[in-house]
Amino acid sequence: MEHDTANRLRAIFQAAIAAADPAVCLAPHLPPPGKGRNIVIGAGKAAAAMAAALEAAWPQRQAAIEGVVVTRYGHGVPTRKIEVLQAAHPVPDAASEAAARKIMAAVRGLGPEDQVIALISGGASALLALPAPGVTLEDKILVNKALLASGAPIATMNRIRRQLSGIKGGKLAAACAPARLVTLAISDVPGDDPAVIGSGPTWVEGADYRLIATPMLALRAAAQASGMTVRILGDALEGEAAEVGRGMAGLALAESGPVLLLSGGETTVTIGAEKPGRGGRNMEFLLSMAIALGGAKNAYALAGDSDGIDGTEDAAGAMIGPDTLERARELGLDPVGSLAAHDSYSFFKSLGDLIVTGPTLTNVNDIRAVMIL
Repeated sequence: MEHDTANRLRAIFQAAIAAADPAVCLAPHLPPPGKGRNIVIGAGKAAAAMAAALEAAWPQRQAAIEGVVVTRYGHGVPTRKIEVLQAAHPVPDAASEAAARKIMAAVRGLGPEDQVIALISGGASALLALPAPGVTLEDKILVNKALLASGAPIATMNRIRRQLSGIKGGKLAAACAPARLVTLAISDVPGDDPAVIGSGPTWVEGADYRLIATPMLALRAAAQASGMTVRILGDALEGEAAEVGRGMAGLALAESGPVLLLSGGETTVTIGAEKPGRGGRNMEFLLSMAIALGGAKNAYALAGDSDGIDGTEDAAGAMIGPDTLERARELGLDPVGSLAAHDSYSFFKSLGDLIVTGPTLTNVNDIRAVMIL
C-alpha cells in the first residue's frame, strides 16, 4: 500500500480520536461546584482520562473533589484526588464487582447540597458488574460471553445486561439521591441513547445528562482533517461485519472519486460452534471488503475502533488497498478461508497492515474511512 495514502488514512483516523479526547472535550461541560461535597464517580474505557481532565479543570473552581472511577486494565492514568480502579473488559471479573460496590459506597448517605459528577463511557457495562438479587457474578460472566458471540446489536445486549444488574439501568442514579447528579458521557452507541451508553447506570428520565463527545463529532473532525470531498454515510451503521464490508465495497466501486466515505457505528460478528481464529469486527469488515473489491485500483480503506482495541486484540484495526489481495497471494494467505475462520487479525498481521495505537483513552465507537482516488 502506498506510503502517502496510508499516512493520509492514519491522519484521518487520528483526527477523529483527537476530537473525542477528554482533555479537549470535557472541561466546557463541567457544572459549577455544589455547596456541599463534590463526589466524582465513573466507569468506562475513558473513565480515568475523564477523571484526569476533570482534575485539570477543577482547581479554578475552588472546591474540593473526591471519588472513584473504574476503567479497563491498561487504561489507567495518574490522578491526584480521584481513585482509579481497573477491571476486566469485555467479560467482567471479580474486580468489576468490587469496583461497582465501591462506587455505590461512594455515593451512600449524601445530602441535597452535595453533588455527584458521573463520568460514563463505553465499556461501563462490563466494568460495573454488580449482580442483581438472585444473580451471581458467574451468571453475569456466562451471559456476557454468550452475548458477545451472538452477533446481537449493542442495544439488545445492554438491555439484557440491565436486567441482571444491581447498578445499571438508572440504579446508580437512584443511589445518589438526594444529591444533585450530573453525568458527563462519551457515547459509543448508535443513536447516542443515554439508556444504552454503558447500560445507563445514571440515566433516568429528566436527568442532567451531558454528551461531551459522540461518533458524529469524531466523523466531522475526520472530514475536516481530510481535505477531500466527503460523504458521511452515518454514525450508526450496524449489521454483520462481513456483510457491511461487502456493501461498502459496492458503494466504493460505484464512486468515481476522488471522495472520502466516512461512517461510524458498530458492526457485529456472529461466532458459530467452530473455534474462531483471531480478529475483530473492523478487521473482519475490511477483509470482506477487500475480497469484494477484488483489487480495484482506486480504493483504499481504514477501519478501527476508536478505543484502540478491535475486539480483544492489540490492534485498533487495519488498512486495505489495491494490492492487498496480491500481496496476500504472494505470502500464501487465503483471504476467503481467513474470513470464514474469523481470522482477520492473523491475515492483516502477516501483511503488516494492522493499525496499532495502544489504548486511546476515549471511545466513540468504530471509525471507517474509505478513500476513492
